[in-house]
Amino acid sequence: MNDLKNSKAPVSTVTINRNEFDQKTDNIYEAISIASKRAIQINSEIKKELLEKLEEFATYSDSLEEVFENKEQIEVSKFYEKLPKPHAMAIMEWLEDRIYYRNTEKDGE
Repeated sequence: MNDLKNSKAPVSTVTINRNEFDQKTDNIYEAISIASKRAIQINSEIKKELLEKLEEFATYSDSLEEVFENKEQIEVSKFYEKLPKPHAMAIMEWLEDRIYYRNTEKDGE
C-alpha cells in the first residue's frame, strides 16, 4: 500500500496519448479493461486501509446526540482525500509496465 501513497499519478485530469496507452495490447478496449480492473483493486485497497485507520478512532456511545470531533481522524480523512484517484494510479501503473496481465483467450491457442 505504501506504493500507492507515494504514487506519482496526477491529481487532476491529464490527456494521455492513445497510441501509447494501447501499445501493449493493440486494442484500446482491452487496455481500458485492464486499467479499470486495476483501478477497482486499488480503490478496494485504499478503502480497506482507510476503514482500518478510522476504526482506531471509533468511539461507541449509547447516545446518538454525542458527536466527537477528532482532529487526528480528520487529518487521516484529508490525507486520503488528497491521494490521486484510483483510475489515475492504475493508468500510471499501466503506462509504467507495472501491471501484469494476460489474455486467457490468446494463451489457450
